Amino acid sequence: MCNLWLLGVQSGRAPGPRGWLLKLAVESLRYVSLVAFVALALVTINQWRRQRDHAAAWAALGFGTLGIVVVLGEVVPKHPQGFFENFLQRLDIAFLLLFPYLLHRFTTVFRTATSGLERGLGLMTVAMIAWTFALPHIPESGQARSGWFIAYLTGFLIHGTVLSSVAATRLWRAGRGQPSVARRRMRILAFAAALLTIALFAAAATSQSYSAPALASSVLSIASAIAFLVALAPPAVVRMIWRRPAQERVQDAIRDLITLSRSQAEVASRVLGPMADIVGARALCIRNEEGELVGSFGLLEGELEPAEAGDAQLFELDIPSGSLTVWASPYAPFFGREELRLLETVGAFTGLALDRVRLFQQEHETRLALERAHEIKTNFIALASHELRTPVTTILGLATTLNRRGDQLDEGQRHALRDTLERQADRMAKLVEQLLDLSRLDADAISISPERINLRQRIEEIVASVAAERSDDVRISVDPELEAPADPGALDRIVGNLVANALRYGSPPISVHAVHHDRHLRLFVEDRGDGVSPQFVPELFERFTRGGRERVGGTGLGLAIARSYARAHDGDLVYEDAEPHGARFQLVLPVKNGNGEADEVDVETPPEVETHGWRVLGRRR
Repeated sequence: MCNLWLLGVQSGRAPGPRGWLLKLAVESLRYVSLVAFVALALVTINQWRRQRDHAAAWAALGFGTLGIVVVLGEVVPKHPQGFFENFLQRLDIAFLLLFPYLLHRFTTVFRTATSGLERGLGLMTVAMIAWTFALPHIPESGQARSGWFIAYLTGFLIHGTVLSSVAATRLWRAGRGQPSVARRRMRILAFAAALLTIALFAAAATSQSYSAPALASSVLSIASAIAFLVALAPPAVVRMIWRRPAQERVQDAIRDLITLSRSQAEVASRVLGPMADIVGARALCIRNEEGELVGSFGLLEGELEPAEAGDAQLFELDIPSGSLTVWASPYAPFFGREELRLLETVGAFTGLALDRVRLFQQEHETRLALERAHEIKTNFIALASHELRTPVTTILGLATTLNRRGDQLDEGQRHALRDTLERQADRMAKLVEQLLDLSRLDADAISISPERINLRQRIEEIVASVAAERSDDVRISVDPELEAPADPGALDRIVGNLVANALRYGSPPISVHAVHHDRHLRLFVEDRGDGVSPQFVPELFERFTRGGRERVGGTGLGLAIARSYARAHDGDLVYEDAEPHGARFQLVLPVKNGNGEADEVDVETPPEVETHGWRVLGRRR
């Protein structure tokens, strides 16, 4: 700085014919330096007033102190007389000693220094300030420097060099991996601290105010002030130039967001990389409005935070249709404030894209649902035209025959006609009952009232009713003491459908067994037929689907109704291939816990049937 006469550089007669030119240059630069450092102090104080964070506070304190140094340098007389003037002179030097320590503290806001280093640097600063006030005399221009003063001057330079070097090294190293703007700001700040240290050495090299070293010191101090200003408050045009590479990536990402994505994960994959570049984020993740993870950058699969989060600064931003979580560098809040605002803008565009994809998916799902509804309606019409018309036509024909020619038939013929009439009426009644069951289940009009049922006894009754003369083909392996928490009517429909399907589509023996495992009742119905083809498994529980087995008969509603009743119990019904061949259906019903609440359904292999080596195709947690 131009007034480093505080270290012994006092005004005096300029030597040589060019002395007046040197004097003019030094005096001119003194005012430039004054303006530069005062402006620097005002800028950092204004930043603290707007940001109110610890980093801004230490910056304002440090560079405000530097501003006080240059202002006091103009107030203190060049030849101080008396106690007060000498005290102001030493106070100014003390402020100059305090600045590198405050700059060091500014860097520790982002990364905590070791306690030993912190104590050592603090004690060094306190010792130098105490030594400043203990100096008996500061030599004026042309006066010989005593040994004590030379020792003090050496300590002064060592103190400033050590503190500035620590701060500059830390800032320079921390700039690695930072986004372009933050990296340049941090490294220019480190460069400015080094320049100021060199300026101090130049000032201490001479005892003359108007000399080449004094002029060099003034130039270096002004360059340092300008570098500090650019690092702490870079102009908008400078930021724009520095940010251009990342800006181009952001623009490309926004352009990609405009094009239609088919999934929210695709939206996230397009923007997460450019987002990370903006603030030098270690990791990012985007969640949708349901809180589900849509996409991540820098996170291992299944992890909720980076493996090496360290001292990362965690940010969470609400965006349309979701949220954005960022693990950014600890330097981002101070050196990348504008970049964080840019990230908010990109996040807003991303949220809109997520919302658009959600609407697109809803529209797509609605369209598929309408197509499926149309298909179901078509199947229903075909079913009604076939399954209902056949028994109705048969019943009408038999009734007409009995009514018009009953007297001409013998007793055996009339008995056969009445049996056929009863079977067709029963067939039609069952179909109507299935359709009514589906409509009531869809409307949630069926009340499920679970009660404790002796499972073996109930299954025997169901098998006797469904299998009739084929009851011997069904083997029941259920503990006589096992009880099921189920609605009796719903259990009849579920197990009855499974046994009827096994008899109709499979091959004997039909096995029915049940276990109570892991707070769930699990009932298995298994046959030794050909099983279900892999292509048909995804549609197995859909309505009006019969897997190409129309020749066997049936409406294609039984399994859909059975699963609906199972889920009405907060349970589930799933299919697995049996070993070595055949079909196995697993009914899972939750058993109430001590609080009267049902546990979540967990479809898994119980120990009792692990020897089958079965494969689970569905899981719901």
